[in-house]
Amino acid sequence: MENLLSIITFIPLVAAAILALVQRGGGEAADRNAKWFALTATTVTFLVSLFVLAQFDRSNTGFQFVEDREWIMGLHYRMGVDGISVLFVMLITFMMPLTIASCWHVSARVKEYMIALLVLEGLMIGVFTALDLVLFYLFFEASLIPMFLIIGIWGGKNRIYAAFKFFLYTFLGSVLMLVAMIAIYMQTGTTDIAVLLTKELPSNDITVLGVHIVGGMQTLLFLAFFASFAVKMPMWPVHTWLPDAHVQAPTAGSVILAAILLKMGGYGFLRFSLPMFPVGAEVMQDFVFWLSAIAIVYTSLVALVQEDMKKLIAYSSVAHMGYVTIGIFTFNQQGIDGAIFQMLSHGFVSGALFLCVGVIYDRMHTREISAYGGLVNRMPAYAVVFMFFTMANVGLPGTAGFVGEFLTLMGAFQANTWVALVATSGVIFSASYALWLYRRVVFGDLIKESLKSITDMEPREKWIFAPLVAMTLLLGVYPSLITDLIGPSVGQLIHNYHASLPADAMAAAAAAAH
Repeated sequence: MENLLSIITFIPLVAAAILALVQRGGGEAADRNAKWFALTATTVTFLVSLFVLAQFDRSNTGFQFVEDREWIMGLHYRMGVDGISVLFVMLITFMMPLTIASCWHVSARVKEYMIALLVLEGLMIGVFTALDLVLFYLFFEASLIPMFLIIGIWGGKNRIYAAFKFFLYTFLGSVLMLVAMIAIYMQTGTTDIAVLLTKELPSNDITVLGVHIVGGMQTLLFLAFFASFAVKMPMWPVHTWLPDAHVQAPTAGSVILAAILLKMGGYGFLRFSLPMFPVGAEVMQDFVFWLSAIAIVYTSLVALVQEDMKKLIAYSSVAHMGYVTIGIFTFNQQGIDGAIFQMLSHGFVSGALFLCVGVIYDRMHTREISAYGGLVNRMPAYAVVFMFFTMANVGLPGTAGFVGEFLTLMGAFQANTWVALVATSGVIFSASYALWLYRRVVFGDLIKESLKSITDMEPREKWIFAPLVAMTLLLGVYPSLITDLIGPSVGQLIHNYHASLPADAMAAAAAAAH
C-alpha cells in the first residue's frame, strides 16, 4: 500500500475536521458521539500503523515507505521511517486510543477536546515521519498549539500560567533551531534530511564575538538544535515548565506529554544532533553527560518531597529522561539502544502512572498525597495496577523499565565511569520516591471518611490498563522485540558518526574539556 505514512498522519487530522464540521449542538448524546468518533478514528489509525510495522524490513538501515513530492516554493513533502522512528510512530498510535478512552468523564466542551486530541495525534506522527527540515519544523512547532489549548482550556485553576510557560519555553528554544536550519540550507542548498545525513558541515575552530569555538560551525549548529531538544526533553535546568504543565493539564494532556511529547527531544538528538553535527556532539559530550547526571540526582531528590502526585511523577520523568540523554551521548550500541528502549518503556509506564492518578482524581478531585491512604481496602484492583507500574517505574527486572536503564548504564560505564556511577544512584532514589508515594496512597488504615465510599476501577478503566500492562511485561521479558528492530539502524548511526569524525576530533574535544 502506497502513502501509508501520509494516511496514518492525516486520518486523525481529517477526523478532527469532520468532527468540527459535522457535529452540531451539545448535550450528552452529542458528547458521547464525539468521544466514540474520536476513539474510532484513533483505533483505525493504530490498525493502519500495524501495516507499516508488518511490512517494515528490519535488515534495511535506510528510510522506508518514503514519499517525496513537490510541495510549495521549491520545498518537498518528504516522509519516511527507519528502525528508530517507526517505533515512536507505533507508540503514538498505540497510546492515543487509550488516552481517548480515559476521557469518558470529561463533560466540558467535549467536541473541542476531542478535536484537539486528534489534531495533536496527527501532528505528533508528522514529527517522527518528516524527512524534510521545513516539514519537520512545521510539525514540531504546530504540535505546541493543541497541547497549549488542552492545558489552557481543560486544565486546573493555574492552567493559563502553566500553558503559557509551556508554550514560551518550548517555542523560544525552537527559534534557535529555525535559525540553525536556515544556516544549514545556506551551507548545503538542501532541506532533505536523508541528503543532509551524508553531507559534511564545516568543523574547523572559529572565533565568534571574541569567543573561541571548538568544532566551529558544527558546534554552533549543535547548540542551536540542543536548545530546542533540551527544553523539549526536558533537561535540567530548563525543566521547570514540565511539573507545572503536568499538574495543571487534564489527565489526557499529562499522558500525552509524558508518553510522547517528551520523546521528541530524544528523537531530535538521534535524528539531527549526532549524525549531522558529530564534531559538535563530541565536543559537547561531557557537558551533556553532567547535565543529565545532575538531573537524575537533583530531580529525584525534589520528587521525594512533593505533596502532589502529578508533580512527583513529573519530576520522575525528568530523572528518567536524564538516562535517555546519557545513553544517546555514549555513542555506543548499548547506550543508544538503551536510550530508545527507555523512551518507549517510559511512554507506557509514565502514561500508565498518570492514568492511575486520573482514576482517583475522577473520584476525589484532588491530587494531594495527604488526602489518600488505605485505598487497598476499597480499591484492590487499583492497588494491584498501581503497584505494577510503580515497580516498572523503579526498574524492576521483568518489566520494560529495567531493560532501558540497564542497557543505558552499560553504555555509560563504557563512556564515562564517573557519570555512570552518579546515574546509577538514581535507581536507588527512584525506588525511594516511588515506593514512598505508593505507601502513603495505597497502604495503611482507611481512616479518612471521604474515602470510605470510594469505588474500585470500572471495567472501562481496567480495559485501558490491560494493554499497558501487557506491553510493559512483554518488553520486560522479551526486549529483543525492540532491540532487533532498532539495532541495525542504531548500528548504522554509530558507524556513520565515527566515520564522519575528523582525525583530530578527539583531540579537539579533549582540549575543549580542559
